[in-house]
Amino acid sequence: MSNDSIKKTLLVTILLSLVCSVVVSAAAVFLKPKQELNKVVDVQRNILAISGLTDNAGALTNLQVAELFQHITPRLVNLETGKFVDASEADINAYDQRVAAKDPKASHTLAGAQDIASIKRQANVAKVYEIVKDGKRKTLILPVHGYGLWSTLYGFMALEGDLNTVAGLGFYEHGETPGLGGEVDNPNWKSKWAGKEVYDNKGAVELAVIKGSVDAANPAAKYQVDGLAGATLTSNGVTNLVQFWMGKNGFGPFLEHLKAGDA
Repeated sequence: MSNDSIKKTLLVTILLSLVCSVVVSAAAVFLKPKQELNKVVDVQRNILAISGLTDNAGALTNLQVAELFQHITPRLVNLETGKFVDASEADINAYDQRVAAKDPKASHTLAGAQDIASIKRQANVAKVYEIVKDGKRKTLILPVHGYGLWSTLYGFMALEGDLNTVAGLGFYEHGETPGLGGEVDNPNWKSKWAGKEVYDNKGAVELAVIKGSVDAANPAAKYQVDGLAGATLTSNGVTNLVQFWMGKNGFGPFLEHLKAGDA
């Protein structure tokens, strides 16, 4: 066929498209296991960043992450009963709370008044992480998520052994505006959470992100974190997700059982 013929042009276009689609599909299949592994390692790295086990989680290799993560024990919690679920190590490691939240058999819908974090559905079982030293719980790491301005923020809150003092907070996935709501990733802002308290002396959740800066002279300062400049809705979203997950519809009952020693 002539190089100028329409038939040859169409044939070349079709063949080129076919070859490109095969290459792209093959690459996607070949890279998928690595991508899945990177997702797991990224979550583990974020857990380590607030765990107190390392000061520089971002610089760790995948192998170093795996080695350090051996000091952290994952466990499943029934959010309705507030108690640990008796499960095998394999089942615990395989459990995906985000997948469960989309399964009507493994989750439930939240009513409007309950859903202050705007998550719509909540998994019945959560995966939490413990760091135990000398037979005592040193750190408890809880998964948290909720809606900000543009996206759902997924992260973890670490509590010290008293189950009230914050050891750290960090998000591993969100779509907030860079430079504004995206400042939830700013190390300076994240460092402001350490040492804050979640509950008042009556057991009510008081921890919140406020508008502006915290006044250290204010008695309520121990429950307050500086707001994100120009990102009021993201700040409100973080407050809402923290108060939801630390409250009676989240990990509140579980933490009460832990304090009483009957989880």
